[in-house]
Amino acid sequence: MRGSLLTPMLLGLSMAAQAEELPAPIKAMEAKGLRIMGSFDAPAGLKGYAAEYQKQGLALYLTADGQHVLTGQLLDANGKDMTRAPLEQLVYKPMSAETWQDLQNTRWIQDGRTDAPRVLYMFTDANCPYCHQFWEMSRPWVASGKVQIRHILVGIIRADSKNKAATLLSAKDPVTALKDYEDSPSSQRAKSDAEVPAAIGKQLDANLALMSSLGLNATPSILYLDDNQILQAQRGVPGELTIDSVMGPQ
Repeated sequence: MRGSLLTPMLLGLSMAAQAEELPAPIKAMEAKGLRIMGSFDAPAGLKGYAAEYQKQGLALYLTADGQHVLTGQLLDANGKDMTRAPLEQLVYKPMSAETWQDLQNTRWIQDGRTDAPRVLYMFTDANCPYCHQFWEMSRPWVASGKVQIRHILVGIIRADSKNKAATLLSAKDPVTALKDYEDSPSSQRAKSDAEVPAAIGKQLDANLALMSSLGLNATPSILYLDDNQILQAQRGVPGELTIDSVMGPQ
């Protein structure tokens, strides 16, 4: 998912496309599994429709006769992408807001100040060495109060990952428990055979289901909103060139 600045073309955007009587070619695309998110003005007698399919935006262009539809990218005479802005406004922004709400509704452990201006969600496995690497990398941002990381625990790496996640979630103070765990030497993070309570096991399963639905299959997976409120996913530990995009300036 990528962010972009809005353009004057968005003046023609309509969030009421679902209330419209869709033309037959657009209905045919809807029948193929596309979700029509809105309509927008397009040049050369075309009418644009923004659609979502498998978490991706797709532009549909209805011809002037209303009988045919074109799909894909539309460029102007200067090579400017005329498709990107309406897809961001009609597909990626609403979809980002939906996913952000889903992330908020999970059971997560807070790392950082409540009033931090930047919030990240991170799918974390207690046995993931790269999650620990990111924990250490993120300390300057967290300690300064600039970033809050919400750890959504999953159990996927080792047999006892779920046990460790359950121990952290069921602690009297999960925030302190997670900090103590991450600050301890790796040699002290022994295998765990702690019981996984049914309720917590269900939550961990839901966390993993959400992770999978977002097309993420490894930890750490870090999610954040960019300046245009478009959801971005960082798979793995950010490198030097991407860390500021994820965390903001240090």
